[in-house]
Amino acid sequence: MRWENQRQSDNVEDRRGGGSRGGGLGGRSLGLGSIVIALLASWIFGINPMTVLGLLDGAGVQAPISAPSGQKPPANDRMAAFVSTVLADTEDVWTAQFRLMGKTYAKPTLVLFSGRTPTACGAGEAAMGPFYCPGDQQVYIDLSFYDTLQKRLGAPGDFAQAYVIAHEVGHHVQHLLGVSDKVDRMRRQVSQVQGNALSVKLELQADCLAGVWAHHAQAARQVLEAGDIEEAMNAASRIGDDALQQQAGGTVRPDSFTHGSSAQRVRWFRKGLEQGQMAGCNTFDNKAL
Repeated sequence: MRWENQRQSDNVEDRRGGGSRGGGLGGRSLGLGSIVIALLASWIFGINPMTVLGLLDGAGVQAPISAPSGQKPPANDRMAAFVSTVLADTEDVWTAQFRLMGKTYAKPTLVLFSGRTPTACGAGEAAMGPFYCPGDQQVYIDLSFYDTLQKRLGAPGDFAQAYVIAHEVGHHVQHLLGVSDKVDRMRRQVSQVQGNALSVKLELQADCLAGVWAHHAQAARQVLEAGDIEEAMNAASRIGDDALQQQAGGTVRPDSFTHGSSAQRVRWFRKGLEQGQMAGCNTFDNKAL
């Protein structure tokens, strides 16, 4: 991915080294990274990752916790510079896309932390991977997740890392458009299986929105290099619910999916990438996911 010498976002807060104690992370703020804690549980305790995801999904939303004051990342921190550049690129794309809708894009803050950190959704932990908290409109990431992505999930590459950020920013876009709140209300009125199906559609839409970002970033700035698309597709495939269930040695149970199958995640990211249209990401009116 061509990212060096590009604009970096000012909306990055560095809390690394300032981890703190707090309540558990709750609600629908887990996003892409929620699979990491599920995998860790399966490795350490022999628990099916989908069981853990179900427990996380049903957790209660915590009261906001006072966050420590952060600072700007060091200028010589290459990984921080990378995620700051990716965030800046999402800002440019979504500002333009919202302008086309006659709306103003409220830029999220990307919080870098290590270990644990307070959020408006409760205490975020590194084991949960990257996540978006709608309560404070911030994306959180412990950069050690990228080692997990490469070494444990088998998804190396800088564009795979960029896809992670773009997916969580996709959840921010959903929040700004009122999609996430609508889904949360619907989930409280239906069965667990039906709620899971709604969660899948929400996650697949975020994958598609990540593809929309990549489409416009490439058109405007030619950010893609050989192999980048394959890196993102591989990452999407590795975190499909069926892939995780198979890795855990269990039976694949589609009614327990909360993020979508590997094929679905790849398909929706590809759709956003190829079409570059937000309207094409309407997973809720599409029966064939």
